[in-house]
Amino acid sequence: MTEGRMWLITGASRGMGASFASAVLDAGECLVATGRRTSEMTGVFGDSDRALVVALDVTDIDSASAAVEAAVDRFGRIDVLVNSAGASYKGFFEEMSPAQVEQQLAVNLIGPMNVARAVLPVMRRQGSGHIIAISSGAGLIGFEYSSVYAAAKAGLEGWMSALGQEVEPFGIRTTIVNPGFFRTGLASPESLIWPDVTVDDYAERSAAQREWWSNLDGTQPGDPDKLARALLAIAEEDPPPRRFIAGADVVAIAERKIDLLREDIDSHHALSESLTFDDGSDTASDA
Repeated sequence: MTEGRMWLITGASRGMGASFASAVLDAGECLVATGRRTSEMTGVFGDSDRALVVALDVTDIDSASAAVEAAVDRFGRIDVLVNSAGASYKGFFEEMSPAQVEQQLAVNLIGPMNVARAVLPVMRRQGSGHIIAISSGAGLIGFEYSSVYAAAKAGLEGWMSALGQEVEPFGIRTTIVNPGFFRTGLASPESLIWPDVTVDDYAERSAAQREWWSNLDGTQPGDPDKLARALLAIAEEDPPPRRFIAGADVVAIAERKIDLLREDIDSHHALSESLTFDDGSDTASDA
């Protein structure tokens, strides 16, 4: 067993995950940095006696189990899991091949479930733990050219919201993080994945979207190192927040979501409330 908290971070080889991992070590805590490309992490984290670099493909449940086993063998516990690994597939839904849809869901939704499934028995034995899932503004409001990405993130949020209720009796807390646009490699040419299918009706809009996303790289307002320090801060809170809205741009998205929900409620409020059985009705008569 080691002193101090131990963090397991997925997707630590690049982007937000790399910033999170560096912040953990800078804070004097212990780290298991995981990712598919261990060579990119070994040179950064490998020299620290408080760090362990482990290969992990989040879409492979056996890989997740092996990574967790290695973490416990080295440090004796897992206090904080940050599910940060993700992929960004862009395209209108009809332009996304079935294989691309499945892979996007596998990485951004099933992947965090795989890792949590492996970590939860450890946290239950400890009687404590904190699971943090990196979602997106797209988890709050879907936007065009990212429909499958939004589906994965909205699913992630639904799962995490329910999981928090399931594991709280064991002393395990959960937090959903909704980042806005941060200056990571997510919009870089090597990270963006374009549609496999071409549909002529979308051609002009698709070209405009590709240009917009390509121009976004390096201009995002968010600082990932500041987000990493914020993550450390909220992990210190007792209890930690169920959700952290990360960035002024996504605060605006969240406020817009609230406004839209209020508009939807108000527009059909009476109709919505009229759908219950009338007092004294015979429910069997509707069969």
